[in-house]
Amino acid sequence: MFNTDIGDDINFQYPLNNLDIFKELGYLTPFDIEIGDVFIVLWSIYAILFTIAMFGPDKGFLKALSANLSREKLETKSNYMITITKWFSILILMSIIIDFIQQGFGIVTVPPSVDNNLAQFLYVSLSPIVEEIGFRVILIGLPLFVFYSHKLSIKHFFKSIWNPNHNLHIYNSRKILFLIVLVGIFFGLAHIMTGEPWSEGKFAQATVSGIILGWLYFRFGLITAILVHWGTNYFIFSYANFVSQTNEMTIEAAFSHPLINTMEMLFLISGIFSVSVLLITYFNSKKEQTLKIE
Repeated sequence: MFNTDIGDDINFQYPLNNLDIFKELGYLTPFDIEIGDVFIVLWSIYAILFTIAMFGPDKGFLKALSANLSREKLETKSNYMITITKWFSILILMSIIIDFIQQGFGIVTVPPSVDNNLAQFLYVSLSPIVEEIGFRVILIGLPLFVFYSHKLSIKHFFKSIWNPNHNLHIYNSRKILFLIVLVGIFFGLAHIMTGEPWSEGKFAQATVSGIILGWLYFRFGLITAILVHWGTNYFIFSYANFVSQTNEMTIEAAFSHPLINTMEMLFLISGIFSVSVLLITYFNSKKEQTLKIE
């Protein structure tokens, strides 16, 4: 970011208040903050989150992976990174399926135009944290704490916000699912109605993504929702930018390049595998419950 010319006239010293998004929102930061400062803060946060994901919540990534490979029973709840990897591929699979169906009806998903690639990197780095706090923590986590918490301590509040399912005694799953779906729909609408909107085709993709992210937040905690959201934003855009730079083409053209198609095919295969593992785990748990009852 700091030593390339992808931003042209915008570099790491560019004032944050001069970006178009802040001008359109009519909000100016009270301090002289540069893009480079924000990148440092964001990537420090992501470095911490990735470290936590590799070593927790119960087992380290390699230990949990080794345990899964050596046993017949698959367990993904013991490590955040395994959960993140599985659900990231499922989310991408759902997005590809929705896009394929919509294209059959002539519905094309067009992203909002951003003239500067460095500014776009900032937006795709910032949005997973901002949107997960706004849509998941505030709209899902806070209501769950209000309805299901039996303690009024600050420590319990933050633990409940971090991982609602683990720290709250939730006894009505239907209400939780209704809330997650409702927030997911609101998440989809926000992508096509606010700020620099996507085209209407993004609504279905964003809604399904919002439901998956909401479920991840409730079931496994905020860290999984943020990092899966990061993967769908930053990872894919950075790969498209790499293809764009190496082949001297625009970002828009890069998304039609064979390398992107190959990546989508890998995501498709891994997504199908992850869904298969999810279904096998679900039916095995049902069988175990039936055997215990008998």
